[in-house]
Amino acid sequence: MSSQDPHRENEEEAFVGADEAEEIFTRDEDHPMESDGEDEDQNMTIDEQITFENNSSAHFDSHSDSVFCIAQHPIHNNIVITGAGDDTAYIFDSTPAERPVLPSSYESNPQPRERASLNPLSKLDGHTDTVNAVAFTEPAGEYVVTAGLDGKLRAWRDSTPQKTGIAWEFVAEAQEVEEINWVAVCPYQQGSEEKRNVVAMGANDGSAWVFRIDHTDSQPISIIQTFFQHTESCTAGAWTPDGNLLATVSEDGSFYVYDVFGAAAAAGIAGSPGTNAIVGLTAEDQRFAVEGGLYSIAISPGGGIAAVGGAEGHIKVVGMPRITGGPQAAKGKASGAQAATASAAGTIVADLQAQSDGIETLSFSQPPLTLLAAGSVDGSVALYDAAHRFAVRRHVKEAHEGSAVVKVEFLHSRVPAGPRPGGAAQGRPWLLTTVGLDGIVRRWDARGGTTAAGQGLLKEWKGHMGLSENEDGEQAGGIMGFVQGFDGQRVVTAGDDGVSLVFEDE
Repeated sequence: MSSQDPHRENEEEAFVGADEAEEIFTRDEDHPMESDGEDEDQNMTIDEQITFENNSSAHFDSHSDSVFCIAQHPIHNNIVITGAGDDTAYIFDSTPAERPVLPSSYESNPQPRERASLNPLSKLDGHTDTVNAVAFTEPAGEYVVTAGLDGKLRAWRDSTPQKTGIAWEFVAEAQEVEEINWVAVCPYQQGSEEKRNVVAMGANDGSAWVFRIDHTDSQPISIIQTFFQHTESCTAGAWTPDGNLLATVSEDGSFYVYDVFGAAAAAGIAGSPGTNAIVGLTAEDQRFAVEGGLYSIAISPGGGIAAVGGAEGHIKVVGMPRITGGPQAAKGKASGAQAATASAAGTIVADLQAQSDGIETLSFSQPPLTLLAAGSVDGSVALYDAAHRFAVRRHVKEAHEGSAVVKVEFLHSRVPAGPRPGGAAQGRPWLLTTVGLDGIVRRWDARGGTTAAGQGLLKEWKGHMGLSENEDGEQAGGIMGFVQGFDGQRVVTAGDDGVSLVFEDE
């Protein structure tokens, strides 16, 4: 950022404060990654190349096509939903039924022949095209929604008296767009009833929508807000942790933040001229322009900054409005602190580019760490330190052996309100889980260390087919997503090979 930028004085407000995190990293240079054994791979025989290692503890194979999305019940973490290219979604219990002794490898088929598949609890149909987004609502997983390339948003209700998530009945569907790209559940906090069972979605026409699900209402899927600022496909969206604001990005390179429930307006934070957004940045601002568009977004645990990722490895970090007093604060007039925060909103506080291809996925660590992880199509994972002007702490160039990184996620400590068997997370915010088109789940220690040439690799789980050419001559394979619960002890995947695998951290 130019030293003449008038907003520079507000940069520090958007950083994670050093006093909020214990300093773990030293400022030494990144360590180069050692050889990943490419020479050895070239000497492998054909028989060795078609041998698949499988160390999963269970699998689910009811889908007949690629599994593109997965979500986890907010209370009963063992309950999982997957959506696939067969136009259906399934809910199943990911708890392994048994622990059979399996061979260390098997040929041709990534599904273990020695055990039966997990059984579905419910089959959710009704879509006429790929189901590419699924979610359980907060706080208690009372509803589950499926969204598809047919533009339909369909909702089901947990019909069990004790809300155990094992039986579901159809509630309603809505169709407002041609194709739905993503769904994001609004975080719920105790007492914020307006955020109960609320979801947002983004569409291929650039629009973003916010719905409330309530089977007792005359309109079980009711529209709360609609936004039409983007001029091209709305590619990703995320809520602030308090559920007040929704941020979205688009292929047109724009970024908007919306005051969904009016909390920002009540705190005296004004919107952008000519829009109903309180923050708006587009490619017309050359400092923000990313040729090729934006495709990923993450918001820091404190809600003070948002990171957006796009083509050619570009990441922009932007200041977010902070609503410190809630909807009742100042009775429509901003306090001094709120006014300062509002002025920092929309400020570009960092412009990052350590990676060479599109940024598909971003994740902030939980306190006391202050890290941002970015996964790229170039197969690398980069770690930036938000407390030190987003310095690159590590760049693992071969994190997934040259295959695109599809998702990175730090272990989160925030859990929804309501009863939670087993309690909160186990306090390991340094654990980072990543998956890619190589079909491997990897877990890293973001603090570094001596493992894997200083890169922090702790373990990897295998069982999916990696990227390969299918019978139609198209590239297919790899992992399209995963969930890992409150404590990270169980990872469940969505595989492009049509299988979900269950891995356990023992």
